[in-house]
Amino acid sequence: QVQLVESGGGLVQAGGSLRLSCAASGNIFSFHRMGWYRQAPGKQRELVTTITNGGSTTYADSVKGRFTISGDNAKNTVYLQMNSLKPEDTAAYYCNAVFFGSSYEYWGQGTQVTVSS
Repeated sequence: QVQLVESGGGLVQAGGSLRLSCAASGNIFSFHRMGWYRQAPGKQRELVTTITNGGSTTYADSVKGRFTISGDNAKNTVYLQMNSLKPEDTAAYYCNAVFFGSSYEYWGQGTQVTVSS
């Protein structure tokens, strides 16, 4: 059974920083791609950022220059460093992963990020 366990969410003032972590465990190979999505109340879930096993990254325009994704292939763990946070970054953040040998997408349980103005 594969699990994605997220941590690091919380409440922060605008302009502050948070670091999210997502650790994958279970009977898996290395990750092919991992990333973060977010969903604010009343809105659709949106892609924030992704990273491949080779280190290639993508970012939503709304977070470019503020968020940085990094990965530890050996630990099947990814991190999301979020700086210069804005109230509009408030959302539940979900980790997503696809592993080598499968096309199935796994999801974490979500971690709440709240940015106060």
